[in-house]
Amino acid sequence: MTFSLGTKLARKIVSEPYINRWFVFAFDLIISTIGTCAAYALCCKLFHQAFHSASFAQIALFSLFSSAIGFLLFKTYKNIIRHSSLQSVWRIAAALLIKAFFVGMALILYVHFFTKIEMGVTVLIDICFTFSILVLSRVFVVISYQFAINNHNKTKQNVLIYGSNPNDLTLSSVLNLNTQSNYKIAGYLRFAKREDTYPIGNLPVYVINRVSSLRNIIEKDDIEGILFTRQSDIWNERNRLISYCLTRNLKLFTVPPIGKWRHSIPQVRKLDITDLLGREEIQINTVQIAEDLQDKTIVVTGAAGSIGSELCRQIASFQVRRLVLFDNCETGIHNLRLELEEKFPKLELIPMVGDVRFKERIRYMFELYHPQIVFHAAAYKHVPLMEINPNEAFMVNVVGTRNIAHIALEYGAEKFVMISTDKAVNPTNVMGASKRLAEIYVQSLNYAIKAGRVAGKTQYITTRFGNVLGSQGSVIPLFESQIAKGGPVTVTHPEITRYFMTIKEACLLVLEASNIGHGGDIMVFDMGTPIKIADLAKKMILLSGYNLDTVKIEYTGLRPGEKLYEEVLSSIEHTHPTSNKKIRIADARVYTFEDLLPDYDELEQLSRHCQTEAAVRKAKEIVPEFISNNSSFSKLDHKTVAA
Repeated sequence: MTFSLGTKLARKIVSEPYINRWFVFAFDLIISTIGTCAAYALCCKLFHQAFHSASFAQIALFSLFSSAIGFLLFKTYKNIIRHSSLQSVWRIAAALLIKAFFVGMALILYVHFFTKIEMGVTVLIDICFTFSILVLSRVFVVISYQFAINNHNKTKQNVLIYGSNPNDLTLSSVLNLNTQSNYKIAGYLRFAKREDTYPIGNLPVYVINRVSSLRNIIEKDDIEGILFTRQSDIWNERNRLISYCLTRNLKLFTVPPIGKWRHSIPQVRKLDITDLLGREEIQINTVQIAEDLQDKTIVVTGAAGSIGSELCRQIASFQVRRLVLFDNCETGIHNLRLELEEKFPKLELIPMVGDVRFKERIRYMFELYHPQIVFHAAAYKHVPLMEINPNEAFMVNVVGTRNIAHIALEYGAEKFVMISTDKAVNPTNVMGASKRLAEIYVQSLNYAIKAGRVAGKTQYITTRFGNVLGSQGSVIPLFESQIAKGGPVTVTHPEITRYFMTIKEACLLVLEASNIGHGGDIMVFDMGTPIKIADLAKKMILLSGYNLDTVKIEYTGLRPGEKLYEEVLSSIEHTHPTSNKKIRIADARVYTFEDLLPDYDELEQLSRHCQTEAAVRKAKEIVPEFISNNSSFSKLDHKTVAA
């Protein structure tokens, strides 16, 4: 019961941010005036002098006003009392010297019956008494606060910071003094060839040369987690320290850089899978991108989607003239508009609910706003769903792209940047084939413009990349949901692999590609190393605090149209470097635009009238490398594949 009351009291004390400065000023003033009055009364008794009320009142007033002047001049009341230091003591002493001068003058003027020695003793007693009370009151607050903090910290989780640079020292100080924090920094952790322990401030730095040495530290200091302050450390330690922590159920945390703390408080959060899959920071030419986008009207189709919405966020930061958000999802557009209006209040935002399948709606948008640049992110992307709805895949991904590409040309847009996918390479499913069809169409249209066979100036650039982490309906949100329910986590095949990139990385590279690309280019992004989905699932289970016996992985078999692995390039494609090492240009097969038109017209009519098999057959004719895998459309494949 006593412990519970003490804990509650400690929380109450530390929860108060600071004592009001004017309360401190008033307290100091009262103590200082009382000190003068007490010294005068004491000296009257000590030196057998008569006590004169009039003199007493005059000295008290002098003390009050001179103390106020001293405290205001040296700002003794402005310091946060719980963090008082030697500097605070010097300020009090300086303020009291001013008071001593004025009180001495008052004694000379109004207390004629005191000798000079008696006056000196009175001032000395006054200053000593006042100084002692003011300093001791601050010491009391500091000690009480430290006692309360120590009691409060007993309920916090002990963590080690990985690293020991100056910013880490600042972080440890802030977290240990922050009453709202759930974490207590117990020390720092580093790797080096020679093991050692030494102090920085009042915290130890543990230097170890192998992860197994961490076990003794964990047991000795009751460590519950490791806090990473730099993304590069997370990436470098993912196979050593982080793997060790995951297998031993140690919690892993991260915190943004000091410059990104909100209200000067670090926002500590648990490490998630996107942190482990992150890579070195992408470098882009923001100056050139800004020049390319500034004061222009930009349209983003599919603006409410994962890629589209992040593109809008990044584009909005480049001082564009107007940003048109085009999507058929009214709720998504509404939410994105509210978010962008709050962050960019001066930006002209145009939310337009519409569908890329309807030409007149697109034409109406272009007639109103005449955009110079179009980022085309609107698409259906789910492989299994499109495998059973191929007509919709063709209507949105192919016909929709065709519609907006032609209207962009008609209204003289400068650039048309299409978002494609690695599933367009040697497609084994309808979704991938539909995106390859869209790539072919805009690329061939661009070559026709270059050759002068089609009038216009629009440049058509395609960006091709793999899966993005955390996108709507992707594997990571699915796994998170399954883990939250206790499992099982469903993976289609033990060996299935995928390329992954964060949404932010992908959109940065899209903007870079739009800047450095030329009409007709297919810009291929460096996706890094493919990742086993089974390994991804295991890490997510461990990061969630479970073990692989508690939440099991269940293998369900490949779905219709699904590949074991994805390709960013086909076997007949080669690449050329660009000014950005993360982006290369693919040498894709070139089609003649005029030869394609009848085939695309036919595909549109077949899809529009839901002639499913005929539509898929036509897609396979246009894209001969489209060979269905584990699909009902496998029967439509040719015996031989065109090179």
